Amino acid sequence: MNKTFALVFTFVLINVTLVQAQRDFYDTETVREIRITFTEKGWRHILDSLFQYAGDDGRLTGTVTIDGSVLHQVGIRYKGYSSYNPDVVKNPFNLDLDYHLKNQNYQGFTKIKLSNVIHDPSFVREVLAYEIAGTYLPSPRANYANLYINDTLIGLYTNVEAITRTFSETHFGTSDATLIKGEPAKLQYPFGENANLAYTHGDDSAGYQPFYKLESEYGWSDLFNLIKSLDSSGGSVARALDIDRALWMHAFNFVFLNLDSYIGYAQNYYLCQDMYGIFNPVLWDLNMSFGSFRESDGSYHFQGLSIPQLKILDPLEHLSFAVSPRPLMTSLFSNDTLRKMYLAHMRTMLNEQVRNNRYFERGRELQNLMAEHVYNDPNKFYSDSDFVSNLTVTVGGTGSMIEYPGIKDLMQARLNYLDTIEGFNGEPVITEVTHTPENPVKGKSVWIHANLTRAAMSFVGYREKTGAVFEKILFFDDGQHQDGDPDDGLYGTEIPVRGNITDFYIYAENDSAGAFSPERAAYEYYTIYPVPEAGTFAINEIKCVPSDQGDSGGWVELVNILDEPVSLAGLHLTDDLSDPLKWAFPDTLIQPKTYLILRPSDESALGLHFNFTLSASGSTLFMSNGLQQVIDSVTYGQQIKEKSVGRFPNGYGSFTFMAPTFSRLNQVGTTPSINFLVFPNPAYNLINIELYNMKAPYSIEIFNEFGQKVFNLQRYITGETIPVSMESVDVSNYRRGIYLIKVTNGCQSSLKKIILI
Repeated sequence: MNKTFALVFTFVLINVTLVQAQRDFYDTETVREIRITFTEKGWRHILDSLFQYAGDDGRLTGTVTIDGSVLHQVGIRYKGYSSYNPDVVKNPFNLDLDYHLKNQNYQGFTKIKLSNVIHDPSFVREVLAYEIAGTYLPSPRANYANLYINDTLIGLYTNVEAITRTFSETHFGTSDATLIKGEPAKLQYPFGENANLAYTHGDDSAGYQPFYKLESEYGWSDLFNLIKSLDSSGGSVARALDIDRALWMHAFNFVFLNLDSYIGYAQNYYLCQDMYGIFNPVLWDLNMSFGSFRESDGSYHFQGLSIPQLKILDPLEHLSFAVSPRPLMTSLFSNDTLRKMYLAHMRTMLNEQVRNNRYFERGRELQNLMAEHVYNDPNKFYSDSDFVSNLTVTVGGTGSMIEYPGIKDLMQARLNYLDTIEGFNGEPVITEVTHTPENPVKGKSVWIHANLTRAAMSFVGYREKTGAVFEKILFFDDGQHQDGDPDDGLYGTEIPVRGNITDFYIYAENDSAGAFSPERAAYEYYTIYPVPEAGTFAINEIKCVPSDQGDSGGWVELVNILDEPVSLAGLHLTDDLSDPLKWAFPDTLIQPKTYLILRPSDESALGLHFNFTLSASGSTLFMSNGLQQVIDSVTYGQQIKEKSVGRFPNGYGSFTFMAPTFSRLNQVGTTPSINFLVFPNPAYNLINIELYNMKAPYSIEIFNEFGQKVFNLQRYITGETIPVSMESVDVSNYRRGIYLIKVTNGCQSSLKKIILI
């Protein structure tokens, strides 16, 4: 049994390593240094004017240096609503790194958003809230940065990941689907509908546009269809919305009292459509979580809440009264099962974050990390003593927020209250989750089993591809589904195995409450790996002969060419078909589009070691599965020192000699007489290929990191040599990663790498 959060043994691709580097920019253990240089002496007045009169497009150009890396002609503006004030020095910033220089980025990011921590004396609310939220649903990351302007320290900011195409690609598998922000052009309060997703502005999508911000090239009709489905009683919303993600978002907002959200004024959230056309809600603007915002709950306290009222805020209050419609809550909470799921998610958050005091311990860690920077902040809005105290007790505020609740005092009271409400206690207990067979065969089925107590109804959610919608099938205790005797507490059900993985979770409920296994479902789930077949992954490269680099025994490189993880449990490797079970793989995963290195028994380096040696004079390697089917084999001849034999194109092609490419993209030698230039590199949506002295028919081919051809262009030339020619290729729909550009001119060819971000 595997869960998605199990540790696995893998070697990663260059492009996966690049993604990890991008994550490092938001490492919470590092305080970033961001310096802005303006040439205009009146930059502050200009920014104020642009923010007030030019909107999002009004930016002042400056140079930005991030941890020593210089970026030129960056578009800079203020941001925020209640956090912006022309009379203060420390205002929030929005940095557009590729405003003038297309594709300019820092570690893959083109947008940087810096918040000024105006409504949080503790300095932990925003970073802590995003960190907690990311445990349960796709969420931006956040950390801290010191901001300098013209070499003057402005102060310590929170640095929050922007919701962009990159975010959508990372979490939802696509960068070109509809992206909507719940942000009205003019906020209406306390009675305004704002971005409440209510079907109240007519049958034309244009009537809804003032209340939402479209951040993709298209999508108003998609939003309108979602709004109509929320208004429908026919259950069509499940075809437009990831309901479980919506429940997790509501659970987070009500547990951690983030009222400046869909709850209060119906704003500050995103809707990101995934590769299947399903909208996923994403939390945004958490700087006033943990009760910092109390101007409205969108319900009985629409004119404001006191801290005592906040502590006992009813998570189902909108079912009885809402100051304006809130269909994203009411249409879900009205369903008995969905309401119990929502409360089960709240219980999970309380158990994992509050009851064990984890949130407080983590808040203290964050304060210790940044304490020196807070003390050195010349423009912070609260005293040093407020910074220290507010993690525990209430301190005074500014403006309409006359005080900010102590986070620990607030959350302890919140826990005590929620423990008493109906639906939080008496839930079913789910244990001993298993499946048989352990590695099923694709095209057949697998049985799911678990022990359930206090369950009146249960189902299994399952899917056959990462990111797909979970289908649901009933879980039985009737003695007819490999579940033992009727009503003995052992449940069973059968699900088909059609894909390269099968993910599943279990839900159970009774008259009192509901429960999930795993508890963070469906963000986390159990995964079943079927028996690998031919074409699942490949022997990609072999190095047999010792070289000066110290690889005395050589190595074998495997590559997973799929978009899903592959389990090696039950597989065998051999160089002798009369002994097909010569070496058994351990229970190991190869993650999507990654490599795994195997070493022979006489090699002392780290890694997996098979129990025979590689013959430099030639041999054949076979991989077989638990059904004794050969899923890949390679025959190679006499080997050459300093060379390996590998597939070209990578992962698919035939074997040829090449310079060793240990755990990375295979390449072969090229003829240097073809001269061409590729720019920009890294690229985002367009690449230019400048070719020199073409004098015969030429072709341009682009291969992805696993050798699949994704672009092909043929040009036929007659007459004289063309000194310079230019080709442009639209790559806006390509996945991020490393690509190989091959130019062939007559009998010669040349290769260059390019990174798409």
